[in-house]
Parts: sequence; C-alpha cells; structure tokens
Amino acid sequence: MKRRSGLPDRLAALREAMDAARGRIDSDVEDSIDAILARVDGRLAFSGDVTIVALAGATGSGKSSLFNAVSCTTLAEAGVRRPTTAAAMAAVFGEEQSELLDWLDVPRRHLVTGAEDMFGLILLDLPDHDSTQQSHREIVDRLVELVDQFVWVVDPQKYADAALHDRYLKPLAAHADVMVVALNQIDRVADAHRAGMIADLRRLLDAEGLADARLIAVSAATGEGLSDLRAELVTLIKGKQTAAKRLSGDVTGAMGSLAPQIGDVDADGVSKKRAAHLNHTLAVAAGVPVVVEAVKKSWRHRGGIATGWPVVAWLARFRPDPLRALHLDMISTKKNKAIEPGRVNRTSVPVAQGAAKARVDSAVRALATETSEGLPRGWQDAVLAAARAEETLLPDHLDRAIATTDLATDRGNGWWPVVRVLQWLVLLTTLVGAGWLLVNFVLVSYLALPALPVPKVRNVGLPTVLALGGVGAGILVALLSRVGVEIGARSHAARADRELMRAIALVTSRYVIRPVDAQLQRRNRARDALKRLR
Repeated sequence: MKRRSGLPDRLAALREAMDAARGRIDSDVEDSIDAILARVDGRLAFSGDVTIVALAGATGSGKSSLFNAVSCTTLAEAGVRRPTTAAAMAAVFGEEQSELLDWLDVPRRHLVTGAEDMFGLILLDLPDHDSTQQSHREIVDRLVELVDQFVWVVDPQKYADAALHDRYLKPLAAHADVMVVALNQIDRVADAHRAGMIADLRRLLDAEGLADARLIAVSAATGEGLSDLRAELVTLIKGKQTAAKRLSGDVTGAMGSLAPQIGDVDADGVSKKRAAHLNHTLAVAAGVPVVVEAVKKSWRHRGGIATGWPVVAWLARFRPDPLRALHLDMISTKKNKAIEPGRVNRTSVPVAQGAAKARVDSAVRALATETSEGLPRGWQDAVLAAARAEETLLPDHLDRAIATTDLATDRGNGWWPVVRVLQWLVLLTTLVGAGWLLVNFVLVSYLALPALPVPKVRNVGLPTVLALGGVGAGILVALLSRVGVEIGARSHAARADRELMRAIALVTSRYVIRPVDAQLQRRNRARDALKRLR
C-alpha cells in the first residue's frame, strides 16, 4: 500500500512506546491504543489505491439524497419511503472489494460502473448518528473508526447540533485533514443569509480544532455545490494518500492519549547518595556492625591464644570465638578464595526486627519515591513494586552475602608462630631456671647434699636470672604482641567492614537498584519513542 512518508516509522515508534508502557498506564488507555493499532494493521493489509469515504449525518439532513447525487445512482432510498437509514450501504466504483467490505462489515454493497473518474472509491451511506435505534448508532461509531475520509452532512436547521459536534466532530479533530463538512439543503436558505450561515459554521469548526476540514455548501435537490464535492472526492482518489492521512491521524490521537500516561520529566535513576543511604540502612539491619565487631574480637581472641604467655594464654581457649558463635568462622585459602554459597548455612547474625525492619522499608520506599518523583502514578507504582519485589527474600540475600564474604581471618598472622616459638623458648628458660633453683633447694634443705654449681651473672645466680628473666621476657613479649594483635584486629575489622559493605551493595544493586533503574529505563524508552512519534 502506498503510504504517506513517515507513517511506518511513526507506527514503529508507537508500538515501541506501548511495549515499554504496557501494564504501567491506565487499562482503558492501553485498550484504546491496542484497538487503534489493530485497526491500523487491518487497514494497511488492503490496497491504498482504494479510498473509503463515509457520508454520515443526522435524520433529515438529506444524507441519502446526497449519496445518490454524488454517486449518480438511486441506490439509497430517501424521503418518505425511508425516513432513516437502517444499515450501512456501499457503492463501489471500479473493481469489487469484497475482502475490504468484509473487514468493514458492510453487507449491502453495489458495484457502480461508468464513472471512471471515481474508480477506486468506496462510498458508504451510514445510518443516522442520532437514530433512536442503538444498533444504528453502533454501526456509525464502528465505521467512523475505520473509514479513510468523512463527509459529515448537516442541514441549515441543525448544523450546530451538540450531539454531532460533541460526539463526533470534536473527538475527530486529529483527522480534520480527511474531513469534509457538507452544509446540505443550502437551496432552502435565503440568499441574504447564506454567507452568514456558512461563516458561522466555519467559525464553529475552527473553534473545535477543525480548521483543516473542508466546508462545502451543497444541495442534493438542485445540484448546487455537488461539482465541488465530487471534485474533492476525485482529488482524494487520485492522490491515494487519504488512508495514510487517516491512519496517521489515528497514530496522533493515540500519542495524545499516551503522552500524559508517560510524562515528560527526567528520571535519571537512583542517585549515589540515595543508594549509599540504602546500603547503610541494609547493612545495619543485616548486622554488619555486629560482624565487624566480632571480627575484631575474634582476631584479639585468636591472637591472644597464639602470642600470649603460654602460662595464662591457654585459659582463653575456654572462651568461645566470636566469629564461630556467628557461624562465620570459615576462612579462605590460596587455592579456594571463594566460599561456595551453596555450601553455606544461615549465619547466627541477629535478624532485623521491629524498628530495623521499619527503617529498611522506609529506606526502600524513599528510594523509590525519590527516583520516580514527577512520573505518572502507574510508573511510580511500578518503580515501588520493583524496589520491593524481593522484600521478603531480602534478609536471606543479605545473610548469604555476609556468610560468603571473605573476612580474611587467615591472613596477616604470619608473625604469630614466631612469637609462639619465642614464648615457648622464654617459658622453657623460665622453667629451667625455676627447676634449677628447686633442685638446689631440695638438695640443700631436705637431702643435706651439696647444691649444684651456680654460675654468677653480675653477682646474681644464673638460675635466678633464667627464672625471673623468663617471666619478665614472657610478659614483655605478651604485651608487645598484644599491641600487634590490636593493630591487626582494627585493620581486619576495617577490611571486613569494607568487604561486607561491598557485599551489601551488590545485594542492594541486584535486588533493589537495578530493578528500579530497569523500570526508569523502560519509561525513558517509552518517552523517547513518543518524541520520535511527534
């Protein structure tokens, strides 16, 4: 079918906008646009060399007489024999158009021969739009949506009838360029009043957005103006653009109803500040501060056992490891730095309750509200639904993220074995000195035997130096080691905080931010498609 330039692109843009907006706009608007697209597809399936023109009008407007006069036939019954048109009828000029008329659902059809200048025209005589029969009005309403060109027949008494203007002319303003208003029975108007009446009708049409509609004064009885009307139809037939203009008008009308449903404000996605706030809120709710503190305490606990004075360090083994209590005592190795999520059970990190859950919900809602501000309600609801889609599973996702985060508790402790060996050497030295002193005491006091030789170190016996020096050295090494352990504890806690926050951010991004951004990108695609459509 020969189409007006740009119509295929506009149709593609409308479909793209609808695909993106579907489910996020009012259902009645969605249904209306779907119906328009279906009608456009139906019309494009037929040849554009055929032009469908419908004559519509009120009872008594002389529509059927005008139909006969234009078509040069007596197909339409008029006057007292049939005061109202009961069913649509088609006069087909040229070749039969059975399939097209079947699509129009017009059973009464007549092939007109001889009028070669009208070849390619299907002229429809519609029932009266103001008929008391509901079925008659339904036929008019249906065909008005399908035809290529409208010829609205009015008479001098009812040309300003509100039923016509409010129900048909105003809603069809987007199709003004394929509309003709025929002021019939002009012969009944006195010459002195004709110009004023025509001017009044022109002013009324212009005020209703129908400035592009042709206005022709005609008389089916005397033939006045019929040549102008026929010439208009012949021009339409030869131009073969009427169908494309009509369809383009349908697309424009669809755009007009869709645009308010999409809005025109910018929606750039979730801001870094809002994302950071949500990450912090979720981190607190998921127990990240608890885990960070446990990492610090666990490092102190393990470091104290490994580097403390063995005489007292063994007592620490009876205290539970804070990370093990949270089921987070897994460590990574060089061969397998990743912890497999499928092999991780739920941790014992306290689950968010009450106020914490309320803060999470509030943060998620605030993120959705901020990012969708200014958008139509349907899109705001879609953004909020996307943000809360994983709400019930979010605690599990957060817990899994914590459980699979490498807390690096097996790194940075390479100096512990050295200190441990040193502490045992110091303890051995202390035991040697204390044992030496004890043996000499037993030999002298209880067995009356000579004491073992005691070398002197600056007038102090070597056993005393070994015993007291070992105790002092053990305590000193333990104190120095504690400083190192504390530094390591703080460093590992800071690293754990960074890694856990990174893990929380990944959960937030995957289950909240990316779904929200996807909705905003979908809306932006719809808006961009509308811009191309314009």
